[in-house]
Amino acid sequence: MHLPPIVRWATGIRWQWKVFIPIIAVLLLSVIAIASVLETLGIQESQIILLASVSFAILLCFVLLSVLLVLVELPLEDLMGTIARVRRGDLSARVSFAQRRDDIGQLGRQFNEMVEQLERNRGELEEFHRREMGRAEHLATLGELAAGLAHEIRNPLAGIAGVVDVMAKELPAESASRAVLGDVRNEILHIQNILTDLLSYARPRPPTFHPADLNVTIEQAVLLARQQVRTSPVKILFTTNPSLPPVTHDPALIQQVVLNLALNGIQAIPGEGAVDIAVTREGDQALIIVKDNGKGITPVALPKIFRPFFTTRKAGTGLGLSLASGIVQSHGGNIEASSILGQGTQFRIHLPLERPKSSLPGSAGPSAE
Repeated sequence: MHLPPIVRWATGIRWQWKVFIPIIAVLLLSVIAIASVLETLGIQESQIILLASVSFAILLCFVLLSVLLVLVELPLEDLMGTIARVRRGDLSARVSFAQRRDDIGQLGRQFNEMVEQLERNRGELEEFHRREMGRAEHLATLGELAAGLAHEIRNPLAGIAGVVDVMAKELPAESASRAVLGDVRNEILHIQNILTDLLSYARPRPPTFHPADLNVTIEQAVLLARQQVRTSPVKILFTTNPSLPPVTHDPALIQQVVLNLALNGIQAIPGEGAVDIAVTREGDQALIIVKDNGKGITPVALPKIFRPFFTTRKAGTGLGLSLASGIVQSHGGNIEASSILGQGTQFRIHLPLERPKSSLPGSAGPSAE
């Protein structure tokens, strides 16, 4: 916006001149008017009266300047100095004119209250940052410990599974122990799945990004999910979007997210039902919707479902949705959940169509349960 030169000059001069220029102009015009009246009336003492008028005008200007200096200039300098200290990070700075009982004092009190609030907020942020850093270090240590323990457990577990298989082959066909060994094998498989999820969470694989058809990626996950419901009354429905352009993503990781969300939906449906999966577009983002008509999630549990180790299922590890959230975030997207108890749950996954060239592939996340 281009301002006229006179306006730029007027906005650049100090406030004192802005105050006194009109006062001086009015006084000069008054003196000129008085001089004209005295000359018109032919008063002999006009020079004395004129000199007295000029002296009074100068005295009035001096008094006004002194009053403005005390009432306005000094508080302004104090305020500007305090603002400079606050800008440098000194939130203990306060203006000294807040004790005054006029509008300037009220301004000072409000300014001091604002700085006090900033100081409290900074203290709270620093305390929150310290807690989060401590929590991050604690989680990093636990992650390393968990990964090490998982490696140590998997080797003897594989040996136990081998022994169970040998025992199953050697037992007579009519032996009642065969059923027990089957249960043992299932429990071993459950432990192996938990260890796999734990390792994926502790040491996630970085995503490998490239443009690909998101419909094909999700279709592969749908085919795998349908294998899980071949003998179940639950249906897996998939709505493609042929007009969707290629999306920059890691197909294996996104398949993992969609498959696990679909399996969660299957497990949430006690009888007949359906899991609907759809792909659409919202602006510059692709949107994946996974919706089931199962028993839903309680309002108390819903905000916690993406936390590590939180689960509402007895057989769950509590890592699935946390891992899924990590994968989606590593793609520059986000995942949202909504649920109505008794009616079902819906997950919405937003993925950018293209990743910025300057962005680095973050740590891969997690796979859903």
